[in-house]
Amino acid sequence: MTQNQTITLVAFAFYMVLMIGIGVFYSKKTKNNEDYFLGGRNLGGWTAALSAQASDMSGWLLMGLPGSIYLAGTGKMWIAIGLLIGTVLNWFFVASRLRKYTIVSGNSLTIPSFFQNRYRDKHGIIKITAAIIIAIFFAVYTASAFSAGAKLFSVLFGDSIDNAYTVGLAIAAVVILVYTLLGGFKAVCTTDFIQGMLMLVAILAVPVAAYTIMTWDQGFSTALMSHANLPKNEITDVNGFMSLFHSADGSAINAKDIISGLAWGLGYFGMPHIIIRFMAIKNETEVKKSRKIAIVWVVLSLTAACLVGLIARGALSKALVTTDAAGNIVDNSENAFIELIRQVFSGNGVLIFIGGIFLCGILAAIMSTADSQLLVTSSAISEDIYKGVIKKNADEKKALMIGRVVVVLVAIIAFLIALNPNSSVMKLVEDAWGGFGAAFGPVVLLALFWKRSNLAGAIAGMATGAATILVWSYLPLAGGQTLSNSTGIYSLAIGFPLALIINVIVSLITKKPSDEIIEEFDSIKNVDI
Repeated sequence: MTQNQTITLVAFAFYMVLMIGIGVFYSKKTKNNEDYFLGGRNLGGWTAALSAQASDMSGWLLMGLPGSIYLAGTGKMWIAIGLLIGTVLNWFFVASRLRKYTIVSGNSLTIPSFFQNRYRDKHGIIKITAAIIIAIFFAVYTASAFSAGAKLFSVLFGDSIDNAYTVGLAIAAVVILVYTLLGGFKAVCTTDFIQGMLMLVAILAVPVAAYTIMTWDQGFSTALMSHANLPKNEITDVNGFMSLFHSADGSAINAKDIISGLAWGLGYFGMPHIIIRFMAIKNETEVKKSRKIAIVWVVLSLTAACLVGLIARGALSKALVTTDAAGNIVDNSENAFIELIRQVFSGNGVLIFIGGIFLCGILAAIMSTADSQLLVTSSAISEDIYKGVIKKNADEKKALMIGRVVVVLVAIIAFLIALNPNSSVMKLVEDAWGGFGAAFGPVVLLALFWKRSNLAGAIAGMATGAATILVWSYLPLAGGQTLSNSTGIYSLAIGFPLALIINVIVSLITKKPSDEIIEEFDSIKNVDI
């Protein structure tokens, strides 16, 4: 192992020990399920904001998004624009009302239990359906985080450690498991706060430093053209590469690409690991504080992530898309941020250690999402299926134990999904994001803002959303291709409106909600909690 790798490994070890230490600290403060799954509903504004956004912006923020922009240019920024719009709408319209509604409606600890309490589902059908959807899509989502961690480790230490991808995958999984199992929600949120700050510093500092070095003796356009030596997606049009409406080859971005990019914003309304933070905020004052902090964080981080992709294309001295001996294209564009850090922060031990800390920003993005996903899956199975259906009189300790077992099982499944080193972080996130957005987004919005929404409509909409994503993204129905690949339209752009329409139609043609449900719905606007 080289000196550079050793210094980087020391930075990684320091960071991971810190995260585990936080888990140990909060393990002593976790007394019951509400502590473990919601932190006793006592989150402050800063922690809630950065925890929500750090758990949102996984490895795809520092790997997937910069990689796609590195390849095709700013035409891929429509995803970032859609996510920004979705974040703003989520904090302004969903956060406060969801927090109040979940307290009034049976002090719901999970999203599935909120659905059950909101619609007075005596048989638990909607809760079980929601819990199953969470388990399926979070296994895929967690796999994307594990895969990002493995790729990071493989790029940094692949020439010194055999099977570096698998080793990195195992390390990422074990560290995340340890502090999630020990400390629960408070540990996850505290580590997410630290990781959110680290992600922001890293993603702001690296492109600024790289741009300064790159343009020291030449213009940005000149730098772009001098490094446009890729076997595909060559920059034949610099203006196109820098345009929201064109690609690197100068071709126009069509309407379906823009719609698909903006559709990512719809996913926020149905992300359990994000909206559960709203449920845990201490009070209304903290909600307003969190909103401002979160929106500023998202604007800065998304802008910087896009700049990483653009600047890496002109600053890196090596191409990330190459051909192997057999003439096959090898796409390592998702390593753009990693390679940028390695190139800029090199030369002496101090710079290399700083670079190692910035590389921990990628670990932060990975870990802050995976831990949240594991915890939400755990709560869905232990609270909503085991304690809610299988054994309703189960004591707190037994339910907590079941939850921790589920964390381990889901982590193992995610580990197996991520074992393929060629898996795309962006593709895994895309599928999971679409699944949650279409299945839960319309249900959450209608549950909060439409009093006529009923149980039958919610179940029908939820099932329609999940099924649409699975059919659109996975079944080869169009000449051996999936509908997603053949049409170029993101599944969420189809699944969300379809699920919303079905929910409304079924609600209108079936029995209206009881007076008790209507009364509770109307009371939320006057609740001051």
